[in-house]
Amino acid sequence: MATVGFIYPDHAAEDDYPFAEQLLGYRISLPVEHIYGTDLHAVPELLDLGSEKRLAEGAALLAKHEPDAVVWACTSGSFVYRWQGAHEQVEKLSAAAGKPASSTSFAFVRAAQALGLKRVSVAASYPDDVAKLFVDFLGAGGIEVVAMSSEDIDTAAEVGRLSPEAVVELAVAHDHPAADAVLVPDTAMRTLGVLGAIEERLGKPVLTANQVTIWEGLRLTGQVPRCDQLGRLFAEGR
Repeated sequence: MATVGFIYPDHAAEDDYPFAEQLLGYRISLPVEHIYGTDLHAVPELLDLGSEKRLAEGAALLAKHEPDAVVWACTSGSFVYRWQGAHEQVEKLSAAAGKPASSTSFAFVRAAQALGLKRVSVAASYPDDVAKLFVDFLGAGGIEVVAMSSEDIDTAAEVGRLSPEAVVELAVAHDHPAADAVLVPDTAMRTLGVLGAIEERLGKPVLTANQVTIWEGLRLTGQVPRCDQLGRLFAEGR
């Protein structure tokens, strides 16, 4: 049994995690615990949300699950710390949890590397200033962003209310001919149920926040089962 614990901010699309657990099988456990802050895609609020104190609270909540690894399941609440600061963030989380740790921002970089992706398009739900910080983070990880869109949605709750059809169209509309894949970076967006539809429309991989977060946590345990229903990353990425 591999158990990965996830610290998830507020409430929006956390039901992606039990859905993935069901798809991955009985030997995988993906418990989620919540921390709370201001539900706003703005840099000061995101820095507070991803602070050492809040993540330590999340690690304490996860302790009862006895996870093998923990992941901060928030893209914007990690990349706002920029490359070095995000490393320090997960190091402190690992110390608090006593387990290997990572975050969704690093999950995107490592998932792209696992699939051999060099150039990507970003379909972001964030305001433009926040989305640009994600582009900078990917660049620091050696991934070129050939196109970036920002939907300028202010809160995670609003993102969580997007319909499956809207999520598919958001990803497909912001593809670019030069991109090896499309990245959809918000863990507040339900994407796991539409991964196949997006990849079929695009004819290329799509990496979404909850997908890569789960993959990254399992990678830390050394147990990433193949699952064709969770996109090319789980079918091909090793």
